[in-house]
Amino acid sequence: MSRVQGSTLPTGLRVEGEVGEAGESILTREALEFLGELHRRFGGQRRALLEERRRRQEEIDGGGSLRAPEETLEVRERAWEVAEAPEDLRRRNVEITGPVERKMIINALNSGADVFMADFEDAASPRWGNMVEGQRYLYDAIRGQIDYFDEGRQKQYRLNDEVATLMVRPRGWHLEEKHLLVEGEAIAASLFDFGLYFFHNAKELVNQGSGPYFYVPKLEDYREARLWNDVFLWSQDRLGLSSGTVRATVLIETIRAALQMEEILYELREHSAGLNAGRWDYIFSVIKTFRRSPRALMPDRSQVTMKVPFMKAYSDLLVKTCHKRGAHAIGGMAAFIPTGDEARNREAMAAVRRDKERESQAGFDGTWVAHPALVEVARGPFDEVLQGAEDQRENKRDDVEVGERELLNFHVPDGTITEEGMRRNINVGIQYIESWLRGRGAVALFDLMEDAATAEISRSQIWQWLHLKQARLEDGREIDMALYRRLVEEEMEVIAREMGSQEMERGRYQMARQIFDLVAAGEHFPEFFTVVAYDELG
Repeated sequence: MSRVQGSTLPTGLRVEGEVGEAGESILTREALEFLGELHRRFGGQRRALLEERRRRQEEIDGGGSLRAPEETLEVRERAWEVAEAPEDLRRRNVEITGPVERKMIINALNSGADVFMADFEDAASPRWGNMVEGQRYLYDAIRGQIDYFDEGRQKQYRLNDEVATLMVRPRGWHLEEKHLLVEGEAIAASLFDFGLYFFHNAKELVNQGSGPYFYVPKLEDYREARLWNDVFLWSQDRLGLSSGTVRATVLIETIRAALQMEEILYELREHSAGLNAGRWDYIFSVIKTFRRSPRALMPDRSQVTMKVPFMKAYSDLLVKTCHKRGAHAIGGMAAFIPTGDEARNREAMAAVRRDKERESQAGFDGTWVAHPALVEVARGPFDEVLQGAEDQRENKRDDVEVGERELLNFHVPDGTITEEGMRRNINVGIQYIESWLRGRGAVALFDLMEDAATAEISRSQIWQWLHLKQARLEDGREIDMALYRRLVEEEMEVIAREMGSQEMERGRYQMARQIFDLVAAGEHFPEFFTVVAYDELG
């Protein structure tokens, strides 16, 4: 391993991380110059928008409310549509997602899904090596030169002749990449991920008849979408590509964004590829935004399904908004991972099918899965509804009447907080953070493929239950620090029995517990556990 030498770096840039072969081929002088320009042009706007997030949260904490922006009323009332989707993004009935790991990339592209979203965000642990090597794997995959040999199975993996359309999710605006400094400042992780991928691959993708396609996470405001649009416009011009070459699907996974869906589509309209219902992060956002308000007191997360009123309202509004503006509406994740238990698999597959039936009948144009074995299970309900069509954009959902009242009514009928729910949040939260610290961002826990949203929901619920006096277990017991501490000790013992002494010694379970304590039981509520834990990564 070596560091990028100062003499080869553009002026004002410093690479703090060590690089191997992948870094030497990806972190070229030209690519770093491009990243430096992105930071200098857009870094200040990003910081201002994050400060605006902080100010808005202070208003909510002080008793303020949320509403659709008054200044964008004309956008909501005027007739307009987003640009038509490019050929290879017109059928998106099943999309598979996963981290930017070599084997995962091959399996996902070969899975039979219409789209593969390669994830630098919630399904990836942002270790420097993971981020740089992931860029190299995608570079190779786009050029058909990626392979993988599994020593344990003695099996060779290569790409098929026909593969899924590739999309990439960079990290959100709130994160930084500490290993690349521009004028002494860490570059935005979103600009790092987007910039490297775009610089190395945009022209090659266009030459292949495709394009640089992205998923944009965790937006909270239409002005944050506008910033992405400015980044797209400048980057296309810088590389001599036509405006509209970039296409981006925005994940509506914050409550503020749910109140600004039309505005977000409008800001990205020539670059828009639709919206996605990011259900788990959405629940986390509701808790985070209204964390001090009893109105958003949530029961066990297993009870907050897409059928509860505020989640159904959000889902239906997303479909209606997308189809009104000519955009694709993509549904949520089926996270089940097949196991050796055939009875359990049959039960889970039936549940996945029911969920996809709900989405297809609600008008969604496609959906997400986390494992190749779910691709055909998810496709069936969409085939039945579509009857050979590519999408359901003609279904305008005129029956949907959803406004601020429905979106902000967070009551969950018959919802309860249980000790088992607390235990599951603690167990899953600690185990996920431990895996994340060791460099794994997609983790199989209790037969589900979990990502960072899992830990965020788990810890935010614990924080909310500990800090709202209205929170009680279903049997009437108070949720206090004594109960929390006891359950943490007992769940750490459960994890130790399951993992074994050697794994507990090799792992980072005590550090994970400390981080979980800080973000779940501290006096203040950190916006994201990933920001708190980032410095503990290698």
